Amino acid sequence: MNSADLAETYRSYIACLNRQDWPALSRFVHDNVVHNGRPLGLSGYRAMLEQDFREIPDLRFNIALLTSDPPTIACRLTFDCTPAGKFLGLDVNGRRVSFCEHVFYAFHDGRIRQVWSLIDKTAIEAQL
Repeated sequence: MNSADLAETYRSYIACLNRQDWPALSRFVHDNVVHNGRPLGLSGYRAMLEQDFREIPDLRFNIALLTSDPPTIACRLTFDCTPAGKFLGLDVNGRRVSFCEHVFYAFHDGRIRQVWSLIDKTAIEAQL
């Protein structure tokens, strides 16, 4: 997969997340996906995402910066949302917060096989 194709696949993955189209997730995520060193598998990864949407009803993934160097994607995602209760151990309780997530993805056979994610918790703390 070339750089442009990989970037387009990633954009389609983000659109899938924003639609909460869970049956289509397997088109983008490998059966044996690992997230931050934890082997979740596709079902665990899906459960993690579904939980995120339950805890943050207005969650929307926005690509701010995207770099594609096959088989790797580096992305800065931005969020402007209202988590319902605790988020990252912080009592947000429905207050609007804006923050970024920095994520690296390793693709294998055209699907996400590894994810390394870091959320800017300090930015959230500053808003509370």
